[in-house]
Amino acid sequence: MARIKRTQLRDMKRDDLLARIRESRAQLAKLRVDGAKGTLRKESGKIRPLRRDIARMLTRLREAEA
Repeated sequence: MARIKRTQLRDMKRDDLLARIRESRAQLAKLRVDGAKGTLRKESGKIRPLRRDIARMLTRLREAEA
């Protein structure tokens, strides 16, 4: 999954954001499992950006609610 830009976040609907968050969390869970098993080698640099993207999407959801 590619990184998401702030301009794309502003244009996304609430349902799209929620779906994207679900997908990202599932991918993060898979990466964490791979890390625990010790098979993460090449993808270890994907965890931090993914966590930040999730936080960015959650922030955008909260801003839209206010």
